Amino acid sequence: MLAALIVIAAFAPLIATHDPYLQNLGDALARPSGAHVFGTDELGRDIFSRLVHGARITLTIIFLVTIVVGPIGLFVGTVAGYHGGWLDTILMRVTDIFLSFPSLILSLAFVAALGPSLNNAIIAIALTAWPPIARLARAETLTFRSADYIAAARLQGASSWRIIWRSIVPMCMPSLLIRLTLNMATVILTAAGLGFLGLGAQPPLPEWGAMIATGRRYMIDSWWLVTFPGLAILCVSLGFNLLGDGLRDALDPKQMNKR
Repeated sequence: MLAALIVIAAFAPLIATHDPYLQNLGDALARPSGAHVFGTDELGRDIFSRLVHGARITLTIIFLVTIVVGPIGLFVGTVAGYHGGWLDTILMRVTDIFLSFPSLILSLAFVAALGPSLNNAIIAIALTAWPPIARLARAETLTFRSADYIAAARLQGASSWRIIWRSIVPMCMPSLLIRLTLNMATVILTAAGLGFLGLGAQPPLPEWGAMIATGRRYMIDSWWLVTFPGLAILCVSLGFNLLGDGLRDALDPKQMNKR
């Protein structure tokens, strides 16, 4: 499923049957047919082509958020867990403040301050998605910092940063990889929510949440306007959840011992 998404996004210009931005009012709200597999919207734009090009936007959001959230969460969590004390208290209280709000609500606040756009939506989602990663990294670090090999590294004169980077971070990576994968489904839903509310990708970009927002006015008579973008969001979110479960089964030692 996810492999298909990557292929579709990579070859969107070849797969799309029409220009996703081309308007044709003569074909407005056309039902699914041979000419338009998923029908057309209120401006006569081909829904299938817009979904295909929208896959690029979705993958861009996921990629950019992940490469920002992963390092930030890993840095905050490992530093807090390894050093402890007042530094741990400050970092975790900041993390708790972010976790006390639903991610969508917090993203709405950031986008309202930054202004509605796709780039600002990505920034807002990244600012709200790192706390769970930091919590997990801290928990993993607490289990490793008292290990014998960490004590041996200290006796050899290794600095704290060297121990964190060389000894603790690699041990945290399997759990963080699983968490990041599961987190991608939340990122997709948050991005779609912002797009639906008009705070994410702006028209005429074919972002799936924005497509649902524009199509809801015609959904009673033209069901395909919201059905196909909704199914796209559902399938991709489900795919990332299943991928995360598969990675957990493959990388979690407890699951491996059960097998």
